[in-house]
Amino acid sequence: MSDIKILLSEKEMPEKWYNIMADMPNLPKPPLHPATKEPVGPQDLSAIFPMELIKQEVSQERWIEIPDEVREIYRLWRPTPLCRARRLEKALDTPAKIYYKYEGASPPGSHKLNTAVPQAYYNKQEGITKLTTETGAGQWGMALSQACNFFNMECKVYMVKVSYNQKPYRRSVMQIFGSSVVPSPSNETEAGRRVLAADPDSPGSLGIAISEAVEVAAQRDDTNYALGSVLNHVLLHQTVIGLEAKEQMAKAGEYPDIVIACCGGGSNFGGMAFPFVYDKITRGAKIRLIAAEPSACPTLTRGQFGYDFGDVAGLTPLLYMYTLGSEFMPPGIHSGGLRYHGDSPLVSQLLHDGIIEATSLGQTAVFEGAILFARCEGIVPAPESSHAIQCAINEALAAREAGEAKTILFNLSGHGLLDLPSYDAYMAGKLEDYPLPEDILAKSLSNLPKI
Repeated sequence: MSDIKILLSEKEMPEKWYNIMADMPNLPKPPLHPATKEPVGPQDLSAIFPMELIKQEVSQERWIEIPDEVREIYRLWRPTPLCRARRLEKALDTPAKIYYKYEGASPPGSHKLNTAVPQAYYNKQEGITKLTTETGAGQWGMALSQACNFFNMECKVYMVKVSYNQKPYRRSVMQIFGSSVVPSPSNETEAGRRVLAADPDSPGSLGIAISEAVEVAAQRDDTNYALGSVLNHVLLHQTVIGLEAKEQMAKAGEYPDIVIACCGGGSNFGGMAFPFVYDKITRGAKIRLIAAEPSACPTLTRGQFGYDFGDVAGLTPLLYMYTLGSEFMPPGIHSGGLRYHGDSPLVSQLLHDGIIEATSLGQTAVFEGAILFARCEGIVPAPESSHAIQCAINEALAAREAGEAKTILFNLSGHGLLDLPSYDAYMAGKLEDYPLPEDILAKSLSNLPKI
């Protein structure tokens, strides 16, 4: 019997990140300045980002070197294991082979540290001493807190209020690593005060938390802003996931028919899928690449493709992406990391061009799949990651019905050991599905900026 875990040595860890912009048939339209509506230049972004990340944001070089200092920290958890889900295959009685890349092996328990470390590194190189950010479920906040700790930097995290209350232990981990954590919307910023004036009980959203973090960073010379998803450089850093997975699949003598990852802003999906998108674009590989999102926040499956702000206050550049509208307030589902109104322009463009596909899932089915996976494979997955699990289960069952021995690869982007209250709610029958009503979607989309 072949191995369950396919491992790489530290010497086999990627030395370069893969940049999908070198090979896309159509690049996304450029970001626009929020005030002038003209394409943004480096000087427009330098108030909140270091120049090296700005260069990566626009680069069309296929390979970008990973700094030695970043690779040295990566070695704390990379390369991560690729595993064969044999017991899940047996439970599903499927001829499909199911593999998963386990990013929950990182110190904070998710894939987010892959970009938090280089972002902190490049900021430190330019003399920045403090970073601000937002976080939904808390995985990104934990990762940036740890990365700032590695480089002796301060970190301030605006955590979406509904997740601040749902995920108290992620907040605790951020504080262990020295970060200041504030529930968003807060009274600390003009953006937060505006939201609270309109709705004192606002549960918050990633769009609001981004506004608060950007506002603070823009006001201080020693402070920059760091984003955990959506932007090109973030997805670039995450490609270590797919690059390792390709090497591991080759070691197993396999190549996937289907690659799956959950998708909120796009960093996890892009990180896993883009190295395989390369094969599809340049070599004609017959492979399906599926982004799995919540039906309560169906950006890719029901959103509109066009320019929109990345935040509620309109402080960020306008991005050309699939969006539900920057004022969209997603329900308080337990996959806090997927509650974002927009999506990566790179992921959005690839979907628009038919190179990748997307599907949406209700949260009760997602938790059902998560518990089946935990009982079979022994890992309690994060609710976000469980969207990929349930999508993989659906594809494995479809393979059974068709009698096809498909090879399925998905990214298990984080563990759920700090999400146990969500599992308690599911097992107590207290979780509901929130399919997005058409009238609420139409109202939100009606407020898109006119460009």
